[in-house]
Amino acid sequence: MKIKEIAVLVACIAGTTLINTSLIAQSPNTPKGFKVIPLGVLGGLDESNLSAYMVAANGSDAFICLDAGTINAGLIKASQNKLFAKKNTSLIQQENIKAYFISHGHLDHLAGLILNSPNDISKPVFALPSVIDVLKSNYFTWKGWANFANEGEAPALGKYQYQYLTAGQAIEVPKTGLKVTAFSLSHLNPYESTAFLVNNNNDYLLYFGDTGADTVERSNKLWNVWTQIAPLIKNKQLKAIFIEVSFDNSLPDKSLFGHLNPKLFMEEMNKLHTIAGDNLKELTIAITHIKPCSSCSQNIKQQIEAGNHLGLKIIYPEQGQLMILN
Repeated sequence: MKIKEIAVLVACIAGTTLINTSLIAQSPNTPKGFKVIPLGVLGGLDESNLSAYMVAANGSDAFICLDAGTINAGLIKASQNKLFAKKNTSLIQQENIKAYFISHGHLDHLAGLILNSPNDISKPVFALPSVIDVLKSNYFTWKGWANFANEGEAPALGKYQYQYLTAGQAIEVPKTGLKVTAFSLSHLNPYESTAFLVNNNNDYLLYFGDTGADTVERSNKLWNVWTQIAPLIKNKQLKAIFIEVSFDNSLPDKSLFGHLNPKLFMEEMNKLHTIAGDNLKELTIAITHIKPCSSCSQNIKQQIEAGNHLGLKIIYPEQGQLMILN
């Protein structure tokens, strides 16, 4: 029996049905874990610091970009922090970002992709079909910008190639050594967002686009994600969760517009803890997409700390600051 077949058989026996296609034996010399460069971490108002995270395998400079709200301004900061050998941010975008994964069609998650498209080179844009429909109908059009994609309004320039994801199906990302599985999320039901589970050598990172809580969205989409990643947490394969907490607890649930606050975030973490156990405490949980207001950031951090009875390891990514996840 071949190594690949053995790995898939072991995964099936272990019950990791959804992601067994990505459990393929790799060279023991392949670096494990991830390096992450946040190009933008907020949910507005500052257009120079919106959701975008470059992710690569440790030891590699071949990145995917999870969402693309800000590109150039984040690369400038990363370059100033000497995270790249080259200083030209256009070249960094062209050569080091191998693919984009867009969680949903809101501007704070894709404005950087649109605005920097004239200076980019040919590469794939991965998303669920509903998200690609938004890109084709509203952004990469000749009325709104220019159609740099390979589908949609003519003439289609073909610089970006739409790649349609199927929820629950792992795909290999060319030139990166990474695999990604998409999960559908509810972002102000019935609108759809996405979580991306990134795999490197059987280590995993989970990134959420915008998402509401199941109780508010009247869905089970977060619970579906939790049940799928719980075995990875128990096996200590999941290295981090990047998840949004957009507003503090002062807003009523009906005014969150498909987002989380500290109360709902901790409710979801408690649900995850019931099936993943205390290994959850060893996992890095990065809070993203804090919305701007006079005291939102401070309030969110204080409220998360006050509600963190599980003793979770909470961090707050900073734009242009390297994160190593082992």
